[in-house]
Amino acid sequence: MALPALAVSPVSGQLTGHGMDGFYRDGRRVLARCELQVAGEEPLIVQGRLAGAERARFIGTIRRAGERGPDPEIRMERLRSADGTEQITFRSSAARHVRLPVEIRLGTDLAELGSVAVGLPGPELRAAVHGSGLRWSGTGVHALVSTTPSPQDALASPGLLRWEIDLPPGGHRTIELRTTLEYGTGGPGSPSGHHRYPVGVRIPGPRTGTLTPRARSDRPPRPWTAARLECDDHRADALMASSLDDLHGLVMRDPVAAADMYVAGGFPWRCGLAPVEALWAARMLLPLGTKLAAGTLRALARSQQAAPGADFGRIPGALRDAGPHSPPSCTGIEATLLFPAVLSEARRWGLPEQETERLLPAAERCLTWLRRVTDPPGGGRGYVPDPVPGGPYRCETQAHAHRAALLGADLLDACGSSDASALRDWAAGLRTRFRRDFWLEDPAGGRPAALLTADGRPVPHLGSTTVHLLDTGLLGGGTSAPGLLDAAQTDQLAGLLGSPAMDSGWGLRGLSAKESGYNPFGHRSGAVRVHETAIAAAGLAAAGHEQAAGALTRGVLDAADSFGYRLPEMYAGEQRTTGGAPVPHPAACRPAAVAAGGAVHILVALAGLRPDVPAGTVSVRPLATAPLGAMQLTGLSVAEQPFAVRISRLGMGMVETAAEGLQLGS
Repeated sequence: MALPALAVSPVSGQLTGHGMDGFYRDGRRVLARCELQVAGEEPLIVQGRLAGAERARFIGTIRRAGERGPDPEIRMERLRSADGTEQITFRSSAARHVRLPVEIRLGTDLAELGSVAVGLPGPELRAAVHGSGLRWSGTGVHALVSTTPSPQDALASPGLLRWEIDLPPGGHRTIELRTTLEYGTGGPGSPSGHHRYPVGVRIPGPRTGTLTPRARSDRPPRPWTAARLECDDHRADALMASSLDDLHGLVMRDPVAAADMYVAGGFPWRCGLAPVEALWAARMLLPLGTKLAAGTLRALARSQQAAPGADFGRIPGALRDAGPHSPPSCTGIEATLLFPAVLSEARRWGLPEQETERLLPAAERCLTWLRRVTDPPGGGRGYVPDPVPGGPYRCETQAHAHRAALLGADLLDACGSSDASALRDWAAGLRTRFRRDFWLEDPAGGRPAALLTADGRPVPHLGSTTVHLLDTGLLGGGTSAPGLLDAAQTDQLAGLLGSPAMDSGWGLRGLSAKESGYNPFGHRSGAVRVHETAIAAAGLAAAGHEQAAGALTRGVLDAADSFGYRLPEMYAGEQRTTGGAPVPHPAACRPAAVAAGGAVHILVALAGLRPDVPAGTVSVRPLATAPLGAMQLTGLSVAEQPFAVRISRLGMGMVETAAEGLQLGS
C-alpha cells in the first residue's frame, strides 16, 4: 500500500481477476488481471512476500521442456510496487543461450474498490492496443499498461502481450510494466459529477480537454520520527518496524490542505479518512512526534459541525456494529470525545503552543457538544447517549467523555479559559453517578455494566470495551487522570480482563467466552481487537497490574509472529492451544491503522514514558517485570527533539538522549 495506490495478489504473484486481485488507484481497479506464462507454463513460485508496505517480491523458477535434473537454470523475480509498476526479471545459470517465450495476459473492469470488496466486480472491458501496451476505457476514465521493452506482439481481444527473451549465459533481462489511470473526455463519456466510494477514497470530478494521466504523486513522508526498538525478544523489533511501515502505507494527504496528513483506516474497507481510527493512530504515535496528531486534528476540525444546532461541535462518523447485546454505536461520538484528549496529550508531548492555540476552538466546540448532550432540555441522566438522544448509555462512551472533560479542562487551564472548573465539576459528578449506576455487585466481586438502556436498566455482559475505563490520559506532571472506577473496582476489572474467559492467549476477546452470544469470529462478540488489547495492556500497567499487562503484550507479540508482523484489525478469539496459531478474521482490514498503531503503543508503553513538556519534565516508569527483557527505544520525540531510553532486564529505565533543559521526573 501507498495510498491512494495499492496492489493485491496471492502469494503466487499472479493477478487472476478473482476476488480482490488487482492494482488500484483512487478507489478504482486499474488492472485486474496480470497473468504471466513462460515457455507455455506458469512459473513455479517458491517465495512470495512483502518487501515493505508498498512493495512485494515473488521468486520463481522456470522449467523448460527437455531440462534434466532437479536444479532449475532459469530464475524469475517479480518486484511489484503499489504505484502500479512491476519489474519481471529473468536470470540464467545455463551454460548456453536460452530463448524464452514470455506472455502476459492483462485485463480490467475499472470497477470501484468498494464494489470489488463486497463481491460485485464489473464486467471485463475490451482492450485496445496503445503504444507499447494496452488501454481500456470506461466512462470518463481509462487504464493504460505500457511496457519496456515494447512487446513483439500485442493482441487486443485476449489482452495479450508477447516477447521472445534472449538470455545469454549468466545474463538477465527485465520487462517493466507501468499501470496508470487517466481521466478525460476520450472515452465513452465523461463523469457528470464527483464520484463517491464506500471506502472513502475520492477521485477527481469532471474534467475537460485532453486526457490527464494519474501516475503516483510523490509519496507522503512519514509524519513521525524514525523510531527504532532493540529488544531481547527480536520479534518485538520486527513488529515495531513492520507496523510503522504499514502505517506509512496508509498515510494520506488531506485533499484540502496537502501539508496535513493522517492515516487511512485500512484496506479494503476504510481506504480514506475514518475519523476515530485516524485519531487513535495519531494518539498512539505521539511518542514519535506530534506532526501526525496535528495534521489529523486539523483535517477533522474542517469536518466538524460548526453551524448552530443540535449537532454543533460534533465530528461526523459512521455507525458500527456493537455486538449482539446492543444497537450500533457511533464513531462520530467517539471521535468528538477523543479530539480534545488527543490535543491535550499532544501538548504534553511537545505540540507547539501556536498549534495548540490554532486547534483550541475546535476542541472547545467538542466540549460544548459534550456538556449539551449530557444536559439536554427537559433533563437527562447526565450520561452521553450513543448513538441517539435517550440512550443507550455505553460504559466506554462515558469513559471517553470523562477523559475528554478532564484533559479538556487541563487544556483550557493552560490557555487561560474560565470554563475548566465547570468541566472538572461535571467529571466529578460523572464519577459519582457511574460508580453508583454502572457497577454491578455479584458473588465474584462485581463488574461494570456494558451499558444502561434508555430506561436506566444495566446490561451486564463483560467485553473488551471495558478496557477504556483504564485509559484515563495524561495530566500535568506526567500524572494519570483519575478514572471512573475506584481503586477496588479497578483491581476487580483487572482480574476479569486477565481471566481465561477474556484473555484468549493471543489478546483480549471482544466478549467474554462465558457470555451468551459469544462468537470467536464476532466483530464485537469475541474476536480479538489489537488496539483494545494494547489499550488494556497500557492501562493495566499504569494501574500496577504488570503481570496481566505483560501477558497481553506477549500474546499480541506471539500473534504478530504468526501473521508475519502485519497484524490484522482483528482475529478469532479462539483459545490458544499448544502448537496452535491465531486465525485471521475474513472481514478484517489488513493492514489496519488501529492494529499497527496498537502494536506501537503496546511496545512503547513498556517504557512508561510520561512527558509534561510545558512544565519541562518527563518521567520514565517502565514495567518492573520487563516482560520482553531488556530494550532500547531510539528515535522517539519529546518536545520536538530526539529522545532515547534504555530499559534493563530488571525494569530499570535510563534516559540516553533528551532535549536540552528537559528534567527527568520521578
